[in-house]
Amino acid sequence: MKICLRFLGDPGYQQGIGQELCVSQATVSRTVDKVVNSIVAQSNEWIKFPTTNHELMEAKRIWQSIYKFSTAIYVIDCTHLGILKPNRHGDESINRKGKPTLNVLATCDAREMVTSVDVSWPGSMHDSRIW
Repeated sequence: MKICLRFLGDPGYQQGIGQELCVSQATVSRTVDKVVNSIVAQSNEWIKFPTTNHELMEAKRIWQSIYKFSTAIYVIDCTHLGILKPNRHGDESINRKGKPTLNVLATCDAREMVTSVDVSWPGSMHDSRIW
């Protein structure tokens, strides 16, 4: 689990993570694959979005009791969208995998409706900076 959490928390080169944790790159790869596949296999049981107004109101009530400052439930994530490398400042669009992309920030609400999309960040920008 430590190997998988380390990789998911700050993905980088598996070999470097392996050296840091005193295991081989192959062990990092197999471990991440096994843990993530196990989580995905259980995702329908563990991850549920409200589907009725009653479930939505209950989820908001629980959320508000935990986070008293907020009245909404949101999901936020970034993803890379492939593009052609621009002529001006093209190197900024190169992501960590060497591909030209835009790093797109998107949010959705408890009804799984997209609430915002920001496509203004070059692929070289890390998710934590965009957030």
